[in-house]
Amino acid sequence: MGVAHTSNGSGQWSRRGVLAALGAVPAVVLANRSGSANASEGAAQKTATFTTESRTEPFVGHVTPEAGSTSGVGMPVSINFTHAVTNKAAVEKAITVTAEPAVEVVGHWFSDTRLDFRPEAYWASGTTIRLGLRLKDVEGADGFYGVQREDLTFHIGREQISTVDLYSKMMTVRRDGATVATYPVTGGDAKYATWSGIMVISERVEQTRMKSSTVDLGDEYDIPDVPHAQRLTISGTFIHGNYWAHPSVFGHVNTSHGCVGLRDVQGGNDGSMDGYKFYESSMLGDVVIVENSGEATVDAANGLNGWNLSWEVWKAGSALQRS
Repeated sequence: MGVAHTSNGSGQWSRRGVLAALGAVPAVVLANRSGSANASEGAAQKTATFTTESRTEPFVGHVTPEAGSTSGVGMPVSINFTHAVTNKAAVEKAITVTAEPAVEVVGHWFSDTRLDFRPEAYWASGTTIRLGLRLKDVEGADGFYGVQREDLTFHIGREQISTVDLYSKMMTVRRDGATVATYPVTGGDAKYATWSGIMVISERVEQTRMKSSTVDLGDEYDIPDVPHAQRLTISGTFIHGNYWAHPSVFGHVNTSHGCVGLRDVQGGNDGSMDGYKFYESSMLGDVVIVENSGEATVDAANGLNGWNLSWEVWKAGSALQRS
């Protein structure tokens, strides 16, 4: 299937996975100014106080991943701002991302509201990442000021990189450099080919509903209980369990509307199934690489998929590199 209609009914990228908001939006700040008026000389002095409101608005950055969490080696530090940022250099300068073991980390603006940070290659297993937000009183745009001053820490777990070859219809899972599993899969058919390229798991749900109408495919499918779904793109590409396809298609025929499917059972409660085993072995931030799909490389902004940009192109997206 091609897209999930998340359980909250909003059709938006679920906060369950990677869009955890950090802190409440502060109240609007009002600036008051006073003046006085004096009567003519010799008359009683009168003072009038005039109050004007010079309104400033706060902007906040919502950070992915969640503070204190452990993610796979492909997880960037992604910040989504509540207001478009025009003073990008000042905002980026007020944010630091460091890693232990040390590695160069650079920011890249995907839009006026999204700034991601990553190193040249995947994070090393066991890395500790520290994010410093010094946005308080930084003017991100005309009349919009930051309010955050905080330090957050994230961790990187073991390395798991899975490669889906849609020519052979097989997926190879490597953990810390060693092959730990191979699974037969089915991918997008010729009409709905799966995106190729490097993708990062950004959301995980044990069961979700997938409807073709949410991606303008009419009434082709509506499956209320897709098991073991892991999101790879904002637009709706998942790797998930599949119980409705005949077992013979896995490893032999690409039949989906763009997702990658692994054999599973309805209810997802059979631990011997490939969909179950892959889900249990995965975490947010794990890398899934799709090859030989017949489709173009996924847009780097379509999910947490900035690894599809070269290091030179990535660094060129930093406002500090240009300033």
